Amino acid sequence: MSRVAKVPVEMPKGVEFKQSGTVISVTGGNGTLSMELNSEVELAQDGNTIMVKPRSGSRFSTAIAGTTRALLANMVEGVTRGFEKKLELKGIGYRAIIEGKKLNLTLGFSHPVVFEIPEDVTVETPSQTEVTVKGNDKQKVGQVAAEIRRFRPPEPYKGKGIRYADERVVIKEAKKK
Repeated sequence: MSRVAKVPVEMPKGVEFKQSGTVISVTGGNGTLSMELNSEVELAQDGNTIMVKPRSGSRFSTAIAGTTRALLANMVEGVTRGFEKKLELKGIGYRAIIEGKKLNLTLGFSHPVVFEIPEDVTVETPSQTEVTVKGNDKQKVGQVAAEIRRFRPPEPYKGKGIRYADERVVIKEAKKK
């Protein structure tokens, strides 16, 4: 069995877990998240812990059990603490401004880049060169941050562009004469 699936998922106080058929939902202080269960996996609840077990001994069943356990743990963390990704804008004149439900980015193009902010995600700009993406769904937060970064990824010669706060960009040496 997957080593990840062997670890039980702890439900903290204030988090409610429901399973109806193949749909599971987790409700907490930050909202509700739901997920469709694979038919190869079964859940066993014992008090405030949940164990994920494969129905058969096949490789797919054990692999999907580990994946399901990780997704369930991310759902619990999302409804309790939430997730956030920080982006930095490096470059002269690069800045970000929020206007309603739109993120307006000035990235050195001849036109401003306007990004429509999705519903379940909040985007903040603590300063003109920082963007913070927050939400309770880990996948959506990461996807929105990746879409914002895709407008101008960091280039390897000067390091200009949009990068994650913890990202390290290796600068290449310039061409020599």
